[in-house]
Amino acid sequence: MLISLLLVTAHPSAAETPAIEQRIVEHVEAHQDEALALLQRTVDINSGTMNFSGVRRVGAVFRGELEGLGFEARWIEGAEFERAGHVVAQRAPGSVDAPHLLLIGHLDTVFEADSPFQRFERLSATSAKGPGVIDMKGGNVVMVYALKALEAAGVLDDLRLTVVLTGDEEKTGRPLEPARRALIEAARGVDAAIGFEDGDGEPETAVIARRGFSSWSLEVAGVPAHSSQIFQAEVGAGAIYEASRILTAFYAELSSETDLTFSPGVIVGGTDVELDASQGRGRAFGKTNVVAQRALVMGDLRALSPQQYERAMAKMRSIVEAHLPRTRASLTFSESYPPLPATEGNRRLLAAYDQVSRDLGHGPVSAVNPRNAGAADVSFVADQVSMVLDGIGLMGSGGHTVEETADLTTLPMQTARAAVLLHRLGRMLRRERP
Repeated sequence: MLISLLLVTAHPSAAETPAIEQRIVEHVEAHQDEALALLQRTVDINSGTMNFSGVRRVGAVFRGELEGLGFEARWIEGAEFERAGHVVAQRAPGSVDAPHLLLIGHLDTVFEADSPFQRFERLSATSAKGPGVIDMKGGNVVMVYALKALEAAGVLDDLRLTVVLTGDEEKTGRPLEPARRALIEAARGVDAAIGFEDGDGEPETAVIARRGFSSWSLEVAGVPAHSSQIFQAEVGAGAIYEASRILTAFYAELSSETDLTFSPGVIVGGTDVELDASQGRGRAFGKTNVVAQRALVMGDLRALSPQQYERAMAKMRSIVEAHLPRTRASLTFSESYPPLPATEGNRRLLAAYDQVSRDLGHGPVSAVNPRNAGAADVSFVADQVSMVLDGIGLMGSGGHTVEETADLTTLPMQTARAAVLLHRLGRMLRRERP
């Protein structure tokens, strides 16, 4: 049995700790049917970021779960940043010196109400697919049932806990400052922050560093004319050639830099074009016998440090400024997710998680390659919290696609590892208090 693999570690009251951890793991194992039912219930509610009513419904479900655990939970309305809103929940500890932990998840998915991918589908005894099953309704379920296991073991009161479940992680609200105000305020004064995203989908890894994310837009203009006159001095190259030159130069001059990526995700070009950034939809009109008048491109930029961001943006701007004849172009960047650096505190938290995993018989856990995990909300608290860990939610594959699939064998494992980590982390931080 899994419990027999628990090892006595060098904690105070060593004889007591394994017994507590055994109760934690037993509770997790005994309540897997409930956890799966909660997963299916929430996956079956469409909560694409722009489906505000669906996001609120999922928020109400998880808010109810947290209130059942003694949290004071509230809904932060998102009208100020044009999104549904967030759940923020706080639980008072049993003692004033209890360590304060921030737990982070999100309610929304990339699958909007018009997506063909809408329902939880059990594929086998060990797998299921559905919108948000791993990103990240599964992670929210891991969080909730880890807390329930701590309550059942009688140790939930040893912690001061704040939970933030954002409603716009997949398409962050604007302006950014009010969209992340609740999360940043919740992080003030906490000892550690833990995110329940799925990381790279591998249970052998967890996240201590994430690349930041910024979106960019390129607008190109050329001289409209009959195609027979292209390259003439009074006509020039046209907008599509200029857009192509810029994108090719981005690739040639920046693609070899470690941990830096920049992807043009959508492009439209022609005589008359439109591109709706909020919906990711475009329209173009043109003919084969005309020189393109306009081209619009949208993409993202990901970097591991602010310095890498600045270098990349400077190079991209210089490339844009070297126009082909009779064309002009402008490049704009929008702020989004900051990077999460791999600090010593983050490494220490990973080491604690790795030890928990080994002690529970699940093997070692190492840091994920930042190239293999996208941006996430934990990055917004990186400059306030000395210890941050992410990517410990439900694992699987196919995130952000209609093949998003959960490995259900990882649900009890991830829940037990998270619960024991929270318990041990609280004890460790309490011992270190002056």
